Amino acid sequence: MTVYSKIIGTGSYLPAQRVTNHDLAAQLGAKGIETSDEWIVSRSGISARHYAAADESASDLGVKAAHKALEAAGLTPEQIDLIIVATSTPDFYGNFPSTACIVQDKLGIRNNGAAFDVAAVCSGFVYALSTADAFIKAGNAKNVLVIGAEVFSRILDFNDRGTCVLFGDGAGAVVMTASEEPGVLAVKLHADGSHGDILCGPTNPASAAISGQKYLYMDGQAVFKLAVTVLEKVANEALEHAKMPASEIDWLIPHQANIRIMNGTAKKLGLPLEKMVVTVNEHGNTSAASIPLALDQAVRDGRIKPGHNILMEGVGGGFTWGAVLARM
Repeated sequence: MTVYSKIIGTGSYLPAQRVTNHDLAAQLGAKGIETSDEWIVSRSGISARHYAAADESASDLGVKAAHKALEAAGLTPEQIDLIIVATSTPDFYGNFPSTACIVQDKLGIRNNGAAFDVAAVCSGFVYALSTADAFIKAGNAKNVLVIGAEVFSRILDFNDRGTCVLFGDGAGAVVMTASEEPGVLAVKLHADGSHGDILCGPTNPASAAISGQKYLYMDGQAVFKLAVTVLEKVANEALEHAKMPASEIDWLIPHQANIRIMNGTAKKLGLPLEKMVVTVNEHGNTSAASIPLALDQAVRDGRIKPGHNILMEGVGGGFTWGAVLARM
């Protein structure tokens, strides 16, 4: 019998504080930094984003999304035997204990199942999904909780209008299980470390050999140029592996970073924009959380239905990129 991994529940969580472009423009303007709603929307498609409260961590956001995904899947926390959290903003600097272990504890899981984090930035959720798929197909896990959770507001330089207006906080989660029915149909992952300098997080202050960088850094033009190239290519690789034409994709769920990149990818795949799930306007770029946030929204509003083919793809610092083609 062929064993597949299948998504059986989705969930998401956005922090209560919603910050509009007008809010940010006022905040930056008070420091003499000029920006506007029109400037931000025209370059990114973003109108608002959410910021975590001072007492909210990535694990807190992830746990709230996980509860919703577990409820949708009809499972109890104790039935989860593996937790994978994709995050670039973990609860602890140095990433130990892992955010996944903290999530396991906060969910009250005491079955000693494995838990670990994946760091691939905006590709993190796709990397985590593929890892869960491999564990299930190998018989090493039955029910896997996969979370993308980020608090990027903590690593933004609010003196840099080119980056601070783009990112937000949030979490999304899915429950994957072993199934006789087709679920994940194809996975393609890539990385090219030679482009690591175009999108970076804060450097480790304990490493004297590395120049101190306190905030996220992004070369926007370089990231844009690379993203539009690799996203089309990896999507076609996944479709080719599954022997599926692009016309059979019901929904494209790209990483929600920039509407121009997203629209360009859909057009290159020959997909109408109506088949693409878009949340970047309200969420901003939530890194590893962006795909599961968009997925959950489209599931809960009824657009994504059982049997639909969905193509999820992301690109992020590292430089990393990947795609997962799955049947709901």
